[in-house]
Amino acid sequence: MSATGGGKAIVAAFLANLGIALAKLIAWLLSGSASMLAEAIHSVADSGNQLLLMLGGRRSRRRADREHPFGYGRERFVSAFVVSIILFTVGGLFAVYEGVQKLIHPHALDKTWWWLPIAVLVVSIVLESFSLRTAIQESNQVKRKDQSWVSFIRRAKAPELPIVLLEDTGALTGLVFALLGVGLTVITGNPVFDALGTLMIGLLLVLIAIVLGVETKSLLVGEGASDADFDRIVDAICDGPEVEKLIHIKTLYLGPDELMVAAKIALPSDKTVRAAADDIDEIEKRIRAAVPIARIIYLEPDIYRPAQDPSPSTDAFVLRASD
Repeated sequence: MSATGGGKAIVAAFLANLGIALAKLIAWLLSGSASMLAEAIHSVADSGNQLLLMLGGRRSRRRADREHPFGYGRERFVSAFVVSIILFTVGGLFAVYEGVQKLIHPHALDKTWWWLPIAVLVVSIVLESFSLRTAIQESNQVKRKDQSWVSFIRRAKAPELPIVLLEDTGALTGLVFALLGVGLTVITGNPVFDALGTLMIGLLLVLIAIVLGVETKSLLVGEGASDADFDRIVDAICDGPEVEKLIHIKTLYLGPDELMVAAKIALPSDKTVRAAADDIDEIEKRIRAAVPIARIIYLEPDIYRPAQDPSPSTDAFVLRASD
């Protein structure tokens, strides 16, 4: 997995969730707390999600072949989208169902083991905090200093870090909900609070899953270069003496760490084929120097004709973000 793939964060989250899931299951079996069951299923789902992210990262490193000539980089996007579906169904909908059932048919906690869910939740909060800290540290290595966390989650092309950040944040919030539900049930003896805690955990997971699904769907459909990278590519093409005009350009992420650039450029009409080939080589070098992830570049030489200017409604991609 690449440096931006959040490998340490994924491993930390996996180990934390695996241990937490086992502790929560034991606490649920002994106490009968619905919140603990919802949290246990949440942790099991998160552990499976981390395995999927690691599998997607491994599969994405396969070499391109005839069936997939642009490689397997989008395997990471597919894994991220599957994670959002699992989080929605296995985590969110199950917890909502369990919460509703406990509201309809309240179930009192076992008085012998009332302290166990609270102890497990407190320990889980500590472990999840360490996992979240690891995710934040790794994210800070790739996040711009002037970029907000909301923007980072929405704009990041490597889906692993945003997923782990949202999962860990959701897990911590869910643990607080569970602690409130179990604590109030222990204090008042009313199991409705435990059921409400379960319901709130489920709704939180559904919300996170929807956010992840929307963002990863956009990556699967196909996103172009960021505004900053797009401007650098345009500058790299136009700043040399070879190009008379950039006629049009399109970019596409083939994976989190691989960008494709396709452009039609106008060269002087008296250029020889050899001279045009040398010019294209120089332009490609400038593009790769400006944006290293631009690994696949197609430049089509042409002679500029005013009729070639793209219509604003169909292909106005030559404009810089600042224009």
